[in-house]
Amino acid sequence: MGTRFDALSDAHIRFICDQHIFFTGTAAPEGRVNISPKGMDSLRVLSPNRILWRNFTGSGNETAGHLAQSDRMTLMWCAFTRAPIILRAYGTARTIHPRDAEWEALAAHFPPQPGMRQIYDVAIDMVQKSCGYAVPFFDHAGERDTLKRWTEGKGEEGLRTYWAERNALTLDGAPTGISDDG
Repeated sequence: MGTRFDALSDAHIRFICDQHIFFTGTAAPEGRVNISPKGMDSLRVLSPNRILWRNFTGSGNETAGHLAQSDRMTLMWCAFTRAPIILRAYGTARTIHPRDAEWEALAAHFPPQPGMRQIYDVAIDMVQKSCGYAVPFFDHAGERDTLKRWTEGKGEEGLRTYWAERNALTLDGAPTGISDDG
């Protein structure tokens, strides 16, 4: 069992900011659990108990569908290059779509990037730090530009069509709220 905290410390925040990848975990009351790796410039720590992360277009949209049913979320970071650390932030999250009134203010925390489909506003109620003794060392070779090129090639209308065709339902058939009518 790791050490528990009520909020992120300054050291936790520095650790998070140094990582190139993080993982998200969500689950609806029934069905599959989703764990997803995230990268790019997609995360901001706003305070010791609040994190924003922007979600880009992908092959699925499990997180949004799960949060529509249960607002629980876990974020996790692992040290791949230094001292063996695993850090988890547990809490609740809400989904903000481009159609929502808060979108512009929250999106302003990030540089422009095509393909943004949601922002998740995470309220942290517990942080856990544990050892990462079994986590291997990895070197960061750089960011991929594949998603950026793909979304630029789709264009705004192509992305909306893709969302409607590929991102409207979870693997378990639950709605994700990606469509303009919610």
